[in-house]
Amino acid sequence: MAYDKFNVLNSTAVPLPIENVDTDQIIPARFLKATERVGFGDNLFRDWRYNSDDSPKADFVLNKTTYRGKILVGGKNFGSGSSREHAAWAIYDYGFRCVVSSFFADIFRNNCLNVGILPVQVSPEFLEQIFSAIEADHHTTFTIDLPQQKITIDATGNAEGFEINPYKKENMTNGFDDIDYLLNIKENIRTFSKDTPL
Repeated sequence: MAYDKFNVLNSTAVPLPIENVDTDQIIPARFLKATERVGFGDNLFRDWRYNSDDSPKADFVLNKTTYRGKILVGGKNFGSGSSREHAAWAIYDYGFRCVVSSFFADIFRNNCLNVGILPVQVSPEFLEQIFSAIEADHHTTFTIDLPQQKITIDATGNAEGFEINPYKKENMTNGFDDIDYLLNIKENIRTFSKDTPL
């Protein structure tokens, strides 16, 4: 399933300065019955967003009108726990295109890359700069430059580089998942199979 191409993202951000956010908190297990990547955003952080009577919890960040944007900034060890893909699906379906943290669980990081979410891992010091910038001005913007592999706090100009697997980087800039990538090079595969003796 193809997704939006990712090149340079400029956006405000939503802060979630909580460490060890696991996949069950991102999308509770009772919402994993669907097999398509749609509708999960409604239940992103469900138990943190809503009371038992489905009324919104006013103090949770996603329910505050002051915070908006396509960037979610989380605390250290974001996406720990189970390997469920649905956590990444929920984040994408809600509208986030980038998650920033000082550390990601490996499986969650890969699940994000597979569905078009860019996980940007920064140093703990730079993460604190980001949280401070958002606290000072809820409308502050950030630039995520995938080709240059750099994140910038626009208000200060402070920037830091980040790492990404070259194959995943190519896929994200083209909006490809793994199947799209293979379909894109199918002629090369056919040529190789014809020219390579068994």
